Amino acid sequence: MANSGPLNPNPIPNSDRLEQLKQFDESKIGVKGLVDKGLTTIPSFFIHSEESIPEPKTQPGNNHSIPVVDFSASRETVVEQVHRASTSLGFFQIINHSVPVSAINRIVGSIKSFNEQNNELKMKYYSRDITHGAAYSTNFDLYNSKAASWRDTLQVRLSPTPPDWEYVPEVCREAVMEWDKEVVKIGEELMDLLCEGLGVEKDRLKELSCLDGRVMAAHYYPYCPQPELTKGLTPHTDPGVLTVLVQNEMSGLQVKFGEDWVDLKPIPGAIVINIGDILQIISNDEYKSVVHRVLANPFQEPRVSVAIFFNPGQRENSFGPLPELISDEKPAVYREFMYKDYMGRFFSKELDGKTLTNYYRVSNQI
Repeated sequence: MANSGPLNPNPIPNSDRLEQLKQFDESKIGVKGLVDKGLTTIPSFFIHSEESIPEPKTQPGNNHSIPVVDFSASRETVVEQVHRASTSLGFFQIINHSVPVSAINRIVGSIKSFNEQNNELKMKYYSRDITHGAAYSTNFDLYNSKAASWRDTLQVRLSPTPPDWEYVPEVCREAVMEWDKEVVKIGEELMDLLCEGLGVEKDRLKELSCLDGRVMAAHYYPYCPQPELTKGLTPHTDPGVLTVLVQNEMSGLQVKFGEDWVDLKPIPGAIVINIGDILQIISNDEYKSVVHRVLANPFQEPRVSVAIFFNPGQRENSFGPLPELISDEKPAVYREFMYKDYMGRFFSKELDGKTLTNYYRVSNQI
């Protein structure tokens, strides 16, 4: 459910490959456009070389599963279950929450509608320039990743500076505005629960502006004719505080647990929550930000997901473990850092499984 950011191409040295990437990118048709052309083999720049190496796979009948938290339970039970999920797997689904299912269906449906419009209508939104706060493209790291991934994405910066709304496709513009309001409410509720689980004041994350920086990444994963050769989204952790994701009924999202990949089975009306790297740092390693990925879609029906990334809104602030979580018995695991430097470091590399948490560990300090 990777975050979005500066979309400045960083061309890779192989000139033939670069030419192929440019030709594809400048066509502005995206992966969906390739599918519509009837391709039976994927272009070479989508092929992931590591696919030839056997990977850990989700074993049938293994004991790992993504926790489901029922928000209609008692407050004490919900706090305990959210805390348990956040300290172990770092992922959980919530049901019987306050967000209307109709709002979930509307945002997912509007993103699907946009991606299934005619190319001529979509092309005017295709861009790698995020200065207007919104852009539609294939892979924000297309030019500096080892291999492209089989998805198209609409990215929208929602807060603290809203986008120029005319750059958000008209077919989903109103739905995005309304979804942001819903997500802020559930985001605040989740952060209160997470603070309570840590034993700190419930407004602590809110005080750190963790509700204020919001980015939407709406992914469309069309049918892939050779899903075994590529990915929908490469293994990674999310760099921010918290990710709130809704999706249609198509599977594909997997979470790393030990050496296994655990399938996250979609539940109608559920919301998927995962801990980001910054929250792992703020919690002094109590909450876990874990590696996840999305498989390329082997089905004719597309997979659609809408992720909202909660990040600190105050970019000039420094972040580190909360002082109230540090003691002689549990010293700070991480050093403090400026948020703007942290995000600059994230976007200087391709989207992969290497987390920033290791970089800021005290044990790695020179």
